[in-house]
Amino acid sequence: MYKVCMVSLGCPKNQVDAEMMLFDLKKSGFEITGVEAEADAIIVNTCGFIESAKAEAIENILEASKYKQEGNCKALIVTGCLAERYKDDVTEEIPEVDVCVGIGSNGSIAQIVKNAIEGIKKNYYAKKEELNLNGDRILGGYPFSTYLKIGDGCDNCCTYCAIPKIRGRMRSRKIEDCVAEAQRLAKRGVTELIVVAQDTTAYGEDLYGKSALTELLTQLCKIEGLHWIRTLYTYPDRITDELLEVIAREQKLVKYLDIPLQHINGEILKRMNRKGDKESLSKLIDKIRDKIPDITLRTTLITGFPGETDEQFCEMAEFVKEKRFDKLGCFTYSAEEGTAAAQFEDQIDKQTKQSRMENIMELQMTISAEKNNEKVGTVTEALVEGWDDYIKCYFGRTVADAPEVDGKIFFMATRPLCIGDYVKVRINDCLDYDLLGELEE
Repeated sequence: MYKVCMVSLGCPKNQVDAEMMLFDLKKSGFEITGVEAEADAIIVNTCGFIESAKAEAIENILEASKYKQEGNCKALIVTGCLAERYKDDVTEEIPEVDVCVGIGSNGSIAQIVKNAIEGIKKNYYAKKEELNLNGDRILGGYPFSTYLKIGDGCDNCCTYCAIPKIRGRMRSRKIEDCVAEAQRLAKRGVTELIVVAQDTTAYGEDLYGKSALTELLTQLCKIEGLHWIRTLYTYPDRITDELLEVIAREQKLVKYLDIPLQHINGEILKRMNRKGDKESLSKLIDKIRDKIPDITLRTTLITGFPGETDEQFCEMAEFVKEKRFDKLGCFTYSAEEGTAAAQFEDQIDKQTKQSRMENIMELQMTISAEKNNEKVGTVTEALVEGWDDYIKCYFGRTVADAPEVDGKIFFMATRPLCIGDYVKVRINDCLDYDLLGELEE
């Protein structure tokens, strides 16, 4: 029996692809191992979205290649967005890689790995549309929390983004397929479901002629066993009153919205091929908070987009101060080959981009600390994720925290707790991004 080890990088959507490939491999008789040194084949499932992600992917590929000399590895295979984006260039530029697999060929991964181990080393690139969105998965991470990928690809064509070139056009899964998978996951013990796509608010437009996100969320809320349902990547121009009403009404839908604004200046947004401006986005944020007063709002911003002036950056910084997002991530603009924005002549130097990003994050750190301080003395629900043996307390996440990107809550308890429990915690203190408390008996 051949052993396979997979290293998966990048976003939750890529993680779901990895879990589906692992299921196919196990079903075909491979043994899955987490130890690279003992694997007959190592798969690096890559991200290729921006420059830093590509650098991380290459670093992991080179690290894995060492096991071809030091370990048992007979085949090093690269899958995911980097493989799809650069195709044969990967094996040409990184000769340590034996096989490159485009995302459309994920469904053939078992045969590809077998061939590679036995010496058949070629690249595979089926059409993106052949990527299976409905397969079973071997869940990674916590057994009680996972992602539900409701579609792949994107039609937004933002000028800075390579995703449409990598992943193709938006392809939504049918509502019944999404619900069926969610039911299977709930039966396996999943209690937190995190709904993801490149743009979740565009879900269903290609199948039903209109967004079907609210209908899907309503159906998901009926599934027994699910406790929290969280939605990521909701684009501002598609957030409707109907969606807000569903979030406000359904108890299982956590009061949390991830809205990637990227910028707030109208001219910059237009150059990004995105809609809106400071006024419209301000009204949207106000409306969301009016309809769902206890909502947690998360956003992402980009600094140093081509042509961004000091005035336009300051406008965004003032917006951050004014709107006081609960969670915020900020990234420097990355000029990605093949995108329209990479051809713009008014590129901004790296130092300016970095300085502006750090400025935004300093602002947000202060806002986050202030908002966390406001929670001291309150009681919140938390999902127990583990025990920290160093500081001798439990840790987990609150309804206001998505995995990986947001903060944690650390708390003491006078009785043993089980990983995956939902408990009430009284917040006694806080850090810039994390909360400290004790179990509310």
